[in-house]
Amino acid sequence: MSQPDAHLDLRLPIGGLFTALGALLVGFGAMTSGETARYVKSGGLNINLWWGAALLVTGLLFLLAARRRPAPPSPGSR
Repeated sequence: MSQPDAHLDLRLPIGGLFTALGALLVGFGAMTSGETARYVKSGGLNINLWWGAALLVTGLLFLLAARRRPAPPSPGSR
């Protein structure tokens, strides 16, 4: 009984997830940028916009890394 290929490049799904969540947060932060009462607890800082931007950049870096250096093939595959 042979084992399935155990090599899965996690950079693609993690990068996609971070990029999607970052885009959602950036959009929400941009739409609520004029609501100062919403950001009182964060000291007036639009935390959704900043964390969304950080997640978006991180996700894009993961996707870029997955595209530039694909996962090495498993020893048993050709």
